[in-house]
Amino acid sequence: MATCLYEEKNLQRCNCTYEPCPRKGKCCECLHYHRAKGELPACYFSDKDERTWDRSIRRFIAGQR
Repeated sequence: MATCLYEEKNLQRCNCTYEPCPRKGKCCECLHYHRAKGELPACYFSDKDERTWDRSIRRFIAGQR
């Protein structure tokens, strides 16, 4: 798999708390992974909502209220 040129910079902004995640800092991989599961990545959620690890679109919409 190709190396992301922006991985270090992306890691500074990544709020994902799932520690064994191999996609941290690799936004393209993260987006494709979650999209295939009908989810959104951690960066779409507030820090509070992200900690639930519920990446559902329903959770995202509820967090916008």
